[in-house]
Amino acid sequence: MDKIIKTLSKSGHFRAFVLDSTETVKTAQEKHHTMASSTVALGRTLIANQILAANEKGDTKITLKILANGAVGAIISVANTKGQVKGYIQNPDLDYKRTATGEVIVGPLVGNGQFLVITDYGTGHPYNSMTPLISGEIGEDFAYYLTESEQTPSAVGLNVLLDEEDKVKVAGGFMLQVLPGASEEEIARYEKRIQEMPAISTLLESDDHIEALLNAIYGDEPFKRLSEEELSFECDCSRERFENALLTLGKDELQAMKDEDHGAEIVCQFCQTKYEFSEADLEELIND
Repeated sequence: MDKIIKTLSKSGHFRAFVLDSTETVKTAQEKHHTMASSTVALGRTLIANQILAANEKGDTKITLKILANGAVGAIISVANTKGQVKGYIQNPDLDYKRTATGEVIVGPLVGNGQFLVITDYGTGHPYNSMTPLISGEIGEDFAYYLTESEQTPSAVGLNVLLDEEDKVKVAGGFMLQVLPGASEEEIARYEKRIQEMPAISTLLESDDHIEALLNAIYGDEPFKRLSEEELSFECDCSRERFENALLTLGKDELQAMKDEDHGAEIVCQFCQTKYEFSEADLEELIND
């Protein structure tokens, strides 16, 4: 089971979230049949949104949109405070690797654009916040968003590692934030550790990457674990929801579907579940 562990330094001046999101990204890959570059780009976006949602309380929902001009197109993710996330990528078929290293290419395929976060508190007035993409690698763009938009200096590492068949082997990441009251000396110590930290891909390859991440972040500094929460890829789509969507089309449009297409098939963008509506189903909606 995937999880996020929230921690706080003993001084109370730094907090870190560390995540194992392997099953989340595996499920996304299976549902969307994504190829290597698309899998990593979508996976990093899902992990970033798991972190964003873990910052919220109540019934808040976070929508993260990577809106860019590169080959991946848009990447959309929705997460809630229960650890559930869903998402999709506009182009699932990208598979580019560096010849020398075999490293999966992401940034150039995402391109330039915006990192858009929509926070819905359930009041009917969602809050939008947006920063430009600075690299397209998602992790760096997320750190920039946290620092610029939320005014919290942050370090972020996100990655998805694939096996020889380009299936998800491990996925996860971390977020470290400086809280009010931290001294320059403390900040310098943490900065030095982050700069000297092994690559996120190396840490994820560890036998226990959660502990490896915590060790890399805190070193010998004491910290406490505040909570451990489950994470998962979950879609909340339903037949009833799509019935309601069909009803918004109006009776003439539904009649045309019945007469010309002899039914309707709707596919959920987030999880690829198919919902079939027969002529009889459409007739019932028309008469509703």
